[in-house]
Amino acid sequence: MRWDVVIWAAVALLLFAAEALAPGAFMLWMGFAAAVVFVGVLFVPGVPLLAQIAAFVVLSFVSIQVYRKWIRKPGRERQSDQPNLNRRAAQHVGRVFPLEQPIVAGRGRVKIGDAFWVVEGPDLDVGTPVRVVGTDGVSLRVEAAAQG
Repeated sequence: MRWDVVIWAAVALLLFAAEALAPGAFMLWMGFAAAVVFVGVLFVPGVPLLAQIAAFVVLSFVSIQVYRKWIRKPGRERQSDQPNLNRRAAQHVGRVFPLEQPIVAGRGRVKIGDAFWVVEGPDLDVGTPVRVVGTDGVSLRVEAAAQG
């Protein structure tokens, strides 16, 4: 077996393995390019090393561009059915809760479920219903909820 055939097979397998360990679809397409060069070198002996490397570089570039243009479809990112899943504070925007501690000097506290949250807003008394209107890190910005 010729050394260039073995090397291109190894490169293709290493790139496929790298894609399996760190998925992102980048190494996969370079692995396909290495596999094409492997097949080409296997069936067409005597191809100079520089031509093999040039073919790998060109095929890698072309395959990645094909992936980016027609397979991944840029600008059409998958939309989540739960966009606030890992943003706990943002999940409460629009909801109304009674104040657990009064808002004094702009800070108070509400209880949501089994957790206490720091709230920021105008000074209000204990028990006043407040609506969450935004977040600031792990603090909730609130305003008095309309009575009615």
